[in-house]
Amino acid sequence: MKSSVPARIALAAALALPAAVLAQAAKPQILKFNHVLGPKEPYHQGFLNWAAKVEERTKGGLKIEVFHSAQLGKEEDIIEQMRQGASIGQNTDAARMGNYVPGIAVVNGPYFAETIEDVTKLRAAPTMLKWKDELASKHGLRVVCFSWVQGYRHFFSNKPVRTPEDLKGQRIRTPPAPIWQESVRALGATPVAMAFGEMYPALQQRAIDGVELVYNNIPGGRFYEVLKYASETRHIMLVNFQVVGSKFFDGLPAEHQKALTEECDRAGEETSRQILKSEAEVKAQLKSRGMTVVEDVDLAAFRRAGDKAYEALKLTEARNTVLREIGKK
Repeated sequence: MKSSVPARIALAAALALPAAVLAQAAKPQILKFNHVLGPKEPYHQGFLNWAAKVEERTKGGLKIEVFHSAQLGKEEDIIEQMRQGASIGQNTDAARMGNYVPGIAVVNGPYFAETIEDVTKLRAAPTMLKWKDELASKHGLRVVCFSWVQGYRHFFSNKPVRTPEDLKGQRIRTPPAPIWQESVRALGATPVAMAFGEMYPALQQRAIDGVELVYNNIPGGRFYEVLKYASETRHIMLVNFQVVGSKFFDGLPAEHQKALTEECDRAGEETSRQILKSEAEVKAQLKSRGMTVVEDVDLAAFRRAGDKAYEALKLTEARNTVLREIGKK
């Protein structure tokens, strides 16, 4: 008996289905990863190393395409795209995550984590884990890891800074998040929120008097051309977060999730140690380009001043809780 036309069509569709499913499964998933730093910064190579390890470990099933110099857009715009489910990631910080879960901003507060060992302990701190879960479940932001330490932030300006009083009246650029602005204000300066890429022309035009950055940012951004002094306040150890959207992360196979997070931690730790080792070399390079390094900073005075940032944002209790959990209180 001859089968009917509809039956033959149904049979063909059924036979074709496994091939279609296999083809879909074989198609690699792509994560476009954005950061604001230049291609010569240590982080960029670190992200490329992370991408290579993830692709190798997932046998090409998950690929990370790295975009430097904010090629995909501003950080705040990227974060919103992630929340909507886009296959995109961002190198960001606790300060910006604090816009969603206020407590987590303490990680970027003055004199909080001060060593790589502190940062390693944070990964297991119960309060940090709670904040991470809240970001993922309530705000659509999955912190893949936060093992990336960019170094110590110092003040770079055209006047030497040894005490908080030396910052009075100076307009210092900060990223656009409350903990950054309150930290700079507490330490004595007037904060000016500004995107990373806008700093150089703002310094040229004297719209700002200085910046607070890590040493490795200075040669990459050629800031030695417009700034004379590097004052070693070490006021923030810059811990960066690698973040993707919860929808994207939850849609990955479990083994891809594991590869993404574990290789992120591994690459972050390696890059962080390289950066801290290279600071002396960068400092010497900046001296040779005419910058003066101010080392006799009154760190005790800056530590006392920094407490005001936590008080202004009502984060003192949150800070103390986490510091107790990592054995620093």
